[in-house]
Amino acid sequence: MHHAHYTLSSGIQYAMAAPFVLAVVLYAAAVVYSNRQYRKWPVYRTASWLAGNLCAAAAVFGPLAEKAHGHFVYHMAGHLLLGMLAPLLMVLAAPGTILLRTLDTERARRVTGILKSRPFFILSHPVTAAVLNIGGLWLLYTSDLYHMMHQSAFLHAAVHFHVFLAGYLFTASLLYIDPVFHRVSYLYRSAVLLVALAAHGILSKYLYVRPPEGVPLNQAEQGSMLMYYGGDVIDALIICLLCLKWYRSSKPRLKPMSINTY
Repeated sequence: MHHAHYTLSSGIQYAMAAPFVLAVVLYAAAVVYSNRQYRKWPVYRTASWLAGNLCAAAAVFGPLAEKAHGHFVYHMAGHLLLGMLAPLLMVLAAPGTILLRTLDTERARRVTGILKSRPFFILSHPVTAAVLNIGGLWLLYTSDLYHMMHQSAFLHAAVHFHVFLAGYLFTASLLYIDPVFHRVSYLYRSAVLLVALAAHGILSKYLYVRPPEGVPLNQAEQGSMLMYYGGDVIDALIICLLCLKWYRSSKPRLKPMSINTY
């Protein structure tokens, strides 16, 4: 069994969970402000943000995080929560939209200027996001990085935040819940999603027979199966949402009828 070379202290866990706690507080404050200025912000979006941050926090703080530090199956459960389910729930909460609603005109223009910029377009492009997300997982599990992250608290934190941020960026690049100023077609995004799903599935099968150094084979088999089937469930949700938005965008919009129509 793989033995960690450092203890996952409570300090490390608190530091990793703090951004998600802060995100909940800031989002709640934004909702209160927005509700006073505009129409009521949808409750389901607030609930989605809370649930997403709880999933992310559970992956880096508490019993699951401690067990994941030395057991591959729990590690993979944390990966699904942190890198797939939490990003999906948080994207559905439309944090960019609520942010723009709470900013004054000048600051909102600055934010939209960043969103319209070429560097942001490249970073948020589905292909770039897929490479950062799925490519990052291949690098983690097929190199010494998985072993190294169990020797360094800094690498441990860096890898986990990369998994989350890359997962969020990838999900956001597919669903377009928040304002997007450089769009690519639904067909293009669907093609990228299918390739990413295939790469994720191949990686899980690879880990079934060739786990990272120090991971017992029985843990590798169970963990890779959890990665494969658990990932499929979350991916199915993304596919359904993408298809639903595609269907709605293709429906003809009815033009207001004039009196002369009758």
